[in-house]
Amino acid sequence: METFAQSLNIKGSSGDSRRIGARPYLRLELSLCIGIWALWTMNAYPAESVTKKLIEFGWDEPDTVFLRSNIQHMAETPFDGCVFHADFRLASGNKGSFTWQAWGTQTFSEDDLAGAFADLKALRPGRFKYNFLRFNTTPAQVDWFDDYSAVLSNAALAARLARAGNCPGILFDIEQYEGALFDYRKQRDAKSKSWELYATQARLRGSQVMRAFQEVSPGLCVFLTFGYSLPWSETGQGKKSLAECRYGLLASFLDGMVQAAEGKSRLVDGHELSYGFKSAAQFASARQTVSHDLLPIVQDPKRYGQVFTLGFGVWLDRDWRTRGWDPADFSKNYFSPEEFGTSVGEALSACDEFVWIYSESPRWWGPAPSSQNKVPVPYIDAMRKARPN
Repeated sequence: METFAQSLNIKGSSGDSRRIGARPYLRLELSLCIGIWALWTMNAYPAESVTKKLIEFGWDEPDTVFLRSNIQHMAETPFDGCVFHADFRLASGNKGSFTWQAWGTQTFSEDDLAGAFADLKALRPGRFKYNFLRFNTTPAQVDWFDDYSAVLSNAALAARLARAGNCPGILFDIEQYEGALFDYRKQRDAKSKSWELYATQARLRGSQVMRAFQEVSPGLCVFLTFGYSLPWSETGQGKKSLAECRYGLLASFLDGMVQAAEGKSRLVDGHELSYGFKSAAQFASARQTVSHDLLPIVQDPKRYGQVFTLGFGVWLDRDWRTRGWDPADFSKNYFSPEEFGTSVGEALSACDEFVWIYSESPRWWGPAPSSQNKVPVPYIDAMRKARPN
């Protein structure tokens, strides 16, 4: 079946019927048609009223042991849940992070994660129940054309682990921490295989990964740190081709995930680009981009509108490396408590369901936080006031 974009005869410079991002402009009538389509699809979700949720995800990210031991205390914060990671322990005694080793050539088993499974099965989350297992694209030492059996097995294992803790799904962190997974120019065989070949293969892998997630956890939520919004931004809003972008292949990978999403499964564009937003206009503009402007790089706009939703990230101590973070003199921080509360409130108003709060210097929880890294009470109060309920 041809996609909506194909039915309008959209062509990019590469000949790929959806890679309109390679062209510097679009015809006005085409933009209007896509805009009407996007408004219908994106605004069709959710069908019923959804309570907005606040999720914590930062450098104080807990493991399953901490989550099990402290979840009652964590529930006293303004959050509805958090992002956590899982560790493995092999029969040999070697141990490490499943979250950081899953996207590679090593296949992990339930026995390797026995401790994490036990922790999550013992959880009594109460209201603090929107917890997401982090799953990274690291170490990424595989080419798209390599054997992906370990990655797919680990993806299914991650979904099984999340389900053991009654988690809504996976926090899928696609950032290229260790390998340039989504940069076509950095692929092993880029000189001998065309963009089209790599895009097709990345699309296949996206479909396979999504099916692996759904294999044991049908109807799960895959919460992405970035969706199509990142590659679209890198194209300069359609001025460059995806083949020229660091995250160009992410669009193809997401196409595969969209195609494979079944039943009640949904994908969330966490929109990390909103980290420093301070105004309602910025959030509204982002929603316009995600629901309309970036559709030229989406293979199936109709299906995209049915399975993708929009979230926002807000970075509490943004720019702390250059301006610092002062827990006493708030004027030195990027966000004052009032500005932070406003941003969180606007994010909650503009999102479909989830807003996540990121931080590095200040810690919401952890072993004996000091006065220097403890989140100041005015910021906590501002966030509580920002909640609509």
